Amino acid sequence: MRKKPLNTTTYIRYIAEAAVIAALYAVLTIVIPGGSGQIQVRVAEALTVLPFFTPAAIPGLFAGCLLANLVTTSAGIYDIIFGSLATLLAAFLTSRMPSKQLAPLPPVVINAIAVAFILNATIKAPLLITMGFVALGELIACYGLGYPLMLFLEKRGGSILGK
Repeated sequence: MRKKPLNTTTYIRYIAEAAVIAALYAVLTIVIPGGSGQIQVRVAEALTVLPFFTPAAIPGLFAGCLLANLVTTSAGIYDIIFGSLATLLAAFLTSRMPSKQLAPLPPVVINAIAVAFILNATIKAPLLITMGFVALGELIACYGLGYPLMLFLEKRGGSILGK
């Protein structure tokens, strides 16, 4: 059985949402300091709750993280590749979370592990301490900023760009 193709309007909206999310993530990461290194709070990580509302956020967050890591990384190619893939995995898992209370959790867990391993491999940051610091920064960004964003979007009917 063949899948029904997306209509043009739906496809354009999907691409537009992904592009807006990518641009927001990249700009927030590049412009606001403190988003990379062993101790970090990447404000753009608040956007990692968006896959709970739209699948377009999955490629959008991946592209935004990739762009941001190209500009801001202190861990080189490993961060560009594996950090961006960690964001992709976290975004996918967020889209599958059963409740809004759990939606911010995947980026916290995935990034605490992935970023700590990346920093340990590249700058010899102590693994467990780095996991703790990254998890703390992710908790601040994802639950402290992202969860209120979810509540705001929920009041708007869950729409990212409006109806």
